[in-house]
Amino acid sequence: MIRALLIWVLLATPVLALDPSELLQDPVLEDRAREISKGLRCPVCQNESIDESNATVAQDLRALVRERLLAGDSNTEVVDFVVDRYGEYVLLNPQTTGANLALWLAGPAMLLLGAGVAGVYIRRRDAQPKEQAGVLSKEEAARLSKILDD
Repeated sequence: MIRALLIWVLLATPVLALDPSELLQDPVLEDRAREISKGLRCPVCQNESIDESNATVAQDLRALVRERLLAGDSNTEVVDFVVDRYGEYVLLNPQTTGANLALWLAGPAMLLLGAGVAGVYIRRRDAQPKEQAGVLSKEEAARLSKILDD
């Protein structure tokens, strides 16, 4: 019972973020606003969309999105306006162009570089002559014999 209540509360938190006074009268515009809001990151809340966030700046951004839609902007124009104002950080799915492309490619490149370094290290380690454990050279055997005789 408690587990079900906890799951319900956790799943219902995004519903609590949106104030009923923010809703648009036109259901089509409201659906567009909700869709846009799900793709925009709250600048205050780490990795949370403005649709889910209770922060004041998220409320302001939701209002801005709705204002732009009422002004007749397309979804792309609304997102571009918000990005121009707040930077690409507000996009939950950043674009893979320009400087972001280097960031997208850095992870896989570092993984490949690390795998290459590990492969070279293992090959060099295996190519080195192995010392035989427990077998003494003639000099070591003579020295050991001398020590044991004393």
